[in-house]
Amino acid sequence: MEPINRFTENLDWITLILFGSLLLVAIAKKIFYARFLNFIILPFNNKYIIMYNKKEKLFNWFHILLTVFQIINTSLFAFLAWKSYASPEISVSNVTFLAIIGFLFLFVLIKMFLQLGNGFIFGSYATINELLFKKTSYLNYSSIVLFLANIFLTFVFINSITVVLAAFGLFLLINIIGWVSVIRIHQKYISSYFFYFILYLCALEIAPLIILGSFLK
Repeated sequence: MEPINRFTENLDWITLILFGSLLLVAIAKKIFYARFLNFIILPFNNKYIIMYNKKEKLFNWFHILLTVFQIINTSLFAFLAWKSYASPEISVSNVTFLAIIGFLFLFVLIKMFLQLGNGFIFGSYATINELLFKKTSYLNYSSIVLFLANIFLTFVFINSITVVLAAFGLFLLINIIGWVSVIRIHQKYISSYFFYFILYLCALEIAPLIILGSFLK
């Protein structure tokens, strides 16, 4: 019998990233327990948005911790999805993950400050702040789906395109629910400034996604 070489991928760094991101949620739950309980039912109940919309908003530790959790797991999901679709001859290493998370972090940061700057210039800072808080809250919630998908893609259904598509579908569904909720709550404001709302969508929502999609392609 001839010995057969078996190559196994080192998953230690992915395990550490998953554990670290879970630790962020644990800290948020420990410090802001009541707020976490309202957050965890967000797609089914608007209580979290109603209670925390008028105070603290974007720049509070609970929201910051979950946004970091979101960026980490979105980046890891993009990395694992890339691995699932990549040809065997294409090398996808942890350096690729670092490039994705660095790009996504800058993308989110620049986009947020552009949106807040736009609100400040046009005298609608408070409204833009509310929109960002609500939209980011749903993004943060949907990243829980990506976290679970990352666990499955790493340890159970490795490189499963079915898991990638199912997780991406749920991610989109949660954020569509969020956008519908935001539009319903702010429909009077949107109808009064419909042209500026369309401009906002095209310039600061759709265009960055097209640029990001083109970059990944």
